[in-house]
Amino acid sequence: MSPGWRTALVTTLRERCRVCFACVRECPAKAIRISGRQAEVIPERCIACGNCVRVCSQGAKQAVRSIAQVEELLASGAPVAACLAPSFPAEFPELPVPRLVGAVRALGFSLVQEVAFGADLVARRYRELLAEPGRRSIATTCPAVVSYVERYHPRLVDLLAPVVSPMVATARVLKRLHGPDLHIVFVGPCIAKKGEDRWPGADPGVNEALTFGELREMWLEKGIDPADASPSEFDPPRAGSGAIFPVSRGMLQAAEVPEDLTLGEVVSADGRSAFVDAVKELESGDLDGATRLLELLCCNGCVMGSGMTSTSPLYKRRALVTRAARERLRELDEGEWEGEMSTFADLDLGRSFFARPVTVAAATGADVAEILTRMGKQSAADELNCGACGYDTCREHAAAVHSGLAESEMCLPFTIDQLRNAVREIAVSHDQLASAQQALMHSERLASMGQLAAGIAHEVNNPLGVVLLYSHLLLEGIPEGSALRGDLETVAAEADRCKKIVSGLLDFARQNKVSLSRVTVDDLVAQSVRGVVVPERVVVEVEHEDPGLVVELDRDQIVQVVANLVRNAAEAMPRGGTVIVRTRAVGGSLVLSVTDGGTGISKENLSRVFEPFFTTKPIGKGTGLGLPVSYGIVKMHRGDIDVVSNADPAAGPTGTVLTVRLPLRGTRGA
Repeated sequence: MSPGWRTALVTTLRERCRVCFACVRECPAKAIRISGRQAEVIPERCIACGNCVRVCSQGAKQAVRSIAQVEELLASGAPVAACLAPSFPAEFPELPVPRLVGAVRALGFSLVQEVAFGADLVARRYRELLAEPGRRSIATTCPAVVSYVERYHPRLVDLLAPVVSPMVATARVLKRLHGPDLHIVFVGPCIAKKGEDRWPGADPGVNEALTFGELREMWLEKGIDPADASPSEFDPPRAGSGAIFPVSRGMLQAAEVPEDLTLGEVVSADGRSAFVDAVKELESGDLDGATRLLELLCCNGCVMGSGMTSTSPLYKRRALVTRAARERLRELDEGEWEGEMSTFADLDLGRSFFARPVTVAAATGADVAEILTRMGKQSAADELNCGACGYDTCREHAAAVHSGLAESEMCLPFTIDQLRNAVREIAVSHDQLASAQQALMHSERLASMGQLAAGIAHEVNNPLGVVLLYSHLLLEGIPEGSALRGDLETVAAEADRCKKIVSGLLDFARQNKVSLSRVTVDDLVAQSVRGVVVPERVVVEVEHEDPGLVVELDRDQIVQVVANLVRNAAEAMPRGGTVIVRTRAVGGSLVLSVTDGGTGISKENLSRVFEPFFTTKPIGKGTGLGLPVSYGIVKMHRGDIDVVSNADPAAGPTGTVLTVRLPLRGTRGA
């Protein structure tokens, strides 16, 4: 049997859904919930208009299928009638009517009937309704419109015309003619027809409903080529002007109801937005009070139903239907048709409707404002109402978020802003990671070099001590003025230089622990500066932003660091200048910087300043161990040291700033 009105007539294939919000945008009932970045059809909200099926380019929306149930009916041995909706010329333009009817009979149907005759009966009933004085009605020929009113405008249910659709009217005709045991299958362009006869208040008449697309599938499965089918004609009764029903305002023409714009008694609207607006205006009282009939279609005419496979544009489909209707009316025996209409003049075409309101937690103004703020919409100017989310306005979207039907991420501008922020955060994280990676590689390189340096220093230290001892002993035994004394003095001087290099290597590679003590920063810097001999043109200035600051550190080691930095700064200014030593407390750290106005360090050398034995000084003027030793001491204090320098006068003032950051409280056992 056909699915009940509580059954989902449309479902989502999650693996195909790309969450483009096209289905949300096209759904007049907003029956699509976006949750977990997936679109889901809510059965109790869905009016089965099929717009979501029609617009989904990925084929993620699927209507319930009825082929298996129809095949069971055909295999039962009982008589089965196929009722073709009058929109068939728009779906099968390649088939003459006799071939189409013959192809349907080839599937095993006992009868093939035109629903257009039921449309003739329905049109006559609407003409009678309009003749009743003071009556105001909403046409009920479109099941999706009826479902929309029952669910979303229940106060208007009493205005729904108590008239069955042409499908049900045709079924009642066939039941009278052929008995109650006749099984009936509707074939047409509409998904909503699959659940129409299971609504509350609807008398069962149609057993199953197929779409035109499903009919084509059945032909393909059975190996039937419609073009080769034996020609046949529709079973009586024959249809008249009801054949024009699928076209917008076709019902009015069939009912011979003039749409006189000056009177405003009849208002027609079709399409997902227009019919919704018309219903809302009727309920709000904005519609002209003279309006007596609201003729509505959810699609732009039944020729645009979602159960069709045609890719032809709207007006070509309309033309196919109107041309076919003209041809059939030319061939129609009006006397015979009038007789058949009279035969069924007493046929019950009535039905009732029931309110089935959809309950949704209403969003207050405060709720909407809070959600809008969360999406970065601080003022009305931020509400772009671009419709990318599928809702017409930002406020409608916010209300849907509050009701659990939508997500904030559906807002395209909001998502773009989030993406930009994420890109910025990733860029910062990437820079931090690159910096950390570079520091790690530098530390590993220094560690391996330190181990190598320690080994070399220990091996060289002993023979070097022998050279020093004997060179000095020989000097003591050589009188002044001797030709050998100058050579021995050179040997002794170079040996002393080697001793300093070895001592620096040992300092660089040492694994000493930090011996912490409370030290006044002012005294520590003063002691460091006093231990450095600077050229005459160089002046050392000391600035303490926090005078009297007391920290815990290894006094001797940090004095060595400061002295190294001041010495390097002074040597970087051969023409003289000022070296500035600054100290300050920042957060939980002591920040000590040494600034010079010297020649600066080139970009290619900046990354190597802490490498052992790297120096830009002339041979014999530096060992290249001062900064590496300072680096090691700072790291043992759980601190950090960095350098900023400019060696290009065209890029601004030259000079170098070395900054040391040490924790105000030392770490015991470091």
